[in-house]
Amino acid sequence: MKKIVIVAIDGPAAAGKSTVARSVARRLGYLYIDTGAMYRAIALWALRAGIPLDDAHRLEQLARQAQIEFSDGSILLNGQDVTSAIREPEVAQAASQVAAFGGVRRAMRQEQRRIASTRSSVMEGRDIGTVVFPEAQVKIFLDADPRERARRRAAEMGVSGDQIARDLEQRDARDRTRADSPLTQAPDAEYLDTSHLSPEQVEEEILKLVRKRTSN
Repeated sequence: MKKIVIVAIDGPAAAGKSTVARSVARRLGYLYIDTGAMYRAIALWALRAGIPLDDAHRLEQLARQAQIEFSDGSILLNGQDVTSAIREPEVAQAASQVAAFGGVRRAMRQEQRRIASTRSSVMEGRDIGTVVFPEAQVKIFLDADPRERARRRAAEMGVSGDQIARDLEQRDARDRTRADSPLTQAPDAEYLDTSHLSPEQVEEEILKLVRKRTSN
């Protein structure tokens, strides 16, 4: 039976995780799992249902009831394609708040482990190498200068860089200080600063590490 390999990519918002993880998964023939999208899906459902973002109990219930699937580059929530909807700025901010609740994170961790139990995967998020898959064969912590991260996100969204910088600062603070699974680098993770690297260069660095860690 072929061994299942988990490539865990963690790091702060706008460090380049999604772009690189998606391309690395494609190169390796692995499943790409965007855990941030899963929290965004829960946040989207909460916003649409009018559930307050500080109602931990009801948010946990949503997380346990949610059916999230990754299909051909699309993200489905309860059978509905929400790929575009979860990328709205309002949803991104709400996701950071929703993800701070332990009950929500426990529900999502269970789902993430289930999804990755059947095939080799590249999974990216904030706590993959530390909490979700501490036994992952390959762990990378992607980072970049805060100003560069803000520039990238502003260019991606076509909005003011100043506001994006403030939003990222707030998200970083929430992610790093939350009580449950804070953003931190796993002791055995490879640190990779992407500030001055192209996506292609980052991709090649990760592929080299995967080959090194998984070769016989």
